[in-house]
Amino acid sequence: FGQCKILLPMIATLADLRDVRKVIDEEMKALARTAPIEVGIMVEVPSAALISRTLAAEADFLSVGTNDLAQYTLAIDRVNARLAKQLDPFHPAVLRLIQLAAEGAKAHGRWVGVCGSLASFPLAAPVLIGLGVTELSATSGSIAGIKAMVRTLDMNTCKAAADAALALESGEAVRRMLAKSWPEA
Repeated sequence: FGQCKILLPMIATLADLRDVRKVIDEEMKALARTAPIEVGIMVEVPSAALISRTLAAEADFLSVGTNDLAQYTLAIDRVNARLAKQLDPFHPAVLRLIQLAAEGAKAHGRWVGVCGSLASFPLAAPVLIGLGVTELSATSGSIAGIKAMVRTLDMNTCKAAADAALALESGEAVRRMLAKSWPEA
């Protein structure tokens, strides 16, 4: 009966969150648990990002799953070998949805993390921070590089990088822009 946090995958609507929250509340009563259970949502589908302000009013935290979010935003099946190379979490449309999730979380004092492949690229850190992301969940092998990158950053630089990335036409253009600013990453 110690600390408990639950992260719900594939939340697309407020009803999804409320339905699961109801089950959690019923189980808490059945267990006579009085300590709160934090319930967060994965932002993995565009609808969740688009209504993130509404979802964040009832979720305790948000975590953006960039692999699924990129797949559903760009309509690319990531397990199809012929299409997977086109799946690009740096795409400005995906970044815009991450920004919406961060804004929604911030509006309600919630933290928002990013997991999935994008969080493991040190080059993505300035953009993600500039978009308002407060936590990165990266692979263990990329943590040192991400920490080194983050130590060199300030918020104004991150916001400028995010604004510039959102104005570009492709994920490849975003990567080129970031590589010019941070060639060592």
